[in-house]
Amino acid sequence: MGSVSISHLIIFIASLLVAASVAGTLVTGVEQVSSSVDRQSEDITRQIDTDVAIISDPSSDAVYDEQAETVSLLVKNTGRTPIEANGSSLDTLIDGQYRSGPTVTVVSGESRWSPGAVATVTVPVEGGLDAGDHRATVIVNGSRATFDFRF
Repeated sequence: MGSVSISHLIIFIASLLVAASVAGTLVTGVEQVSSSVDRQSEDITRQIDTDVAIISDPSSDAVYDEQAETVSLLVKNTGRTPIEANGSSLDTLIDGQYRSGPTVTVVSGESRWSPGAVATVTVPVEGGLDAGDHRATVIVNGSRATFDFRF
């Protein structure tokens, strides 16, 4: 009878060890999922609070500079949060092709692109543009603004 109690005790202790290890694994997994959800909600909040609009005049000759091979766009921060005015916070596409190295200059001279402020986004276009219709797209934190112009 004593040997049955000892074997039951060993099985009970083993089951406690297994339960503790499973619980530890589950706690770690839940923490990782929680952290991921927090990061994703921050990204979504940033996307919702960020909005831009291109307010350049499509018939203006100032949009494309043939000598410098650049497209200059007046972009207004219509969102609720400031945007860094260093060019790294936005992506630019000209005629569907990604263009790196845009420069952002806030018209008011501030270092941050505040809500309601207008910035000049200058995009280099290596090789220039052919005459005809073109499309420029500015993307900031998932917010997209598109502008059609003719050169």
